[in-house]
Amino acid sequence: MKNKGFVLGVIFAVGLAAVLLIATSGEQTPRKAAIGVEAPKFELKDITGKTWRLADLKGKAVLLNFWATWCDTCKSENPSLQRLVVSEWNNTNFMALSVLFKDDPKNAVEYVKQTGFNLPVLIDDKKISAAYGLTGVPETFLIDKKGVIVKKVIGPVEWDAPDVKAYLSKMSAD
Repeated sequence: MKNKGFVLGVIFAVGLAAVLLIATSGEQTPRKAAIGVEAPKFELKDITGKTWRLADLKGKAVLLNFWATWCDTCKSENPSLQRLVVSEWNNTNFMALSVLFKDDPKNAVEYVKQTGFNLPVLIDDKKISAAYGLTGVPETFLIDKKGVIVKKVIGPVEWDAPDVKAYLSKMSAD
């Protein structure tokens, strides 16, 4: 009988500890990126060493594109992304950023030299791709001027297509 009470007490204590652990761990888990929710904040360095913070871009529409140099569809998408950026060069309400995913920054430096790709190339710290719930590349998030995700695009896009440009222009309008 004494052992039965002791065993039940231990089981109760372990159960209570497990419930408390689960309850408190939920508070520490960051919310994944989703449409209609504020975009996960980040502070990342680019391949030149400059630090970029999403918070500093509040008031601008942001195109956040995750890619890699080993990704063929990313490389086929990048020229249209580059043309979009060139066409929006004077639009102070729009910013396009790329985040290098599971790739060596040296590869990105070489890619930029060879192709003239001149978007800021941020280096993924693995936390940001996790916070955005990345499933692969290319994957792009459109973030409105208030910092809320309005669209998630999985796969390549012709970013300079007229309908896409019109949508982005509407997002970044005053």
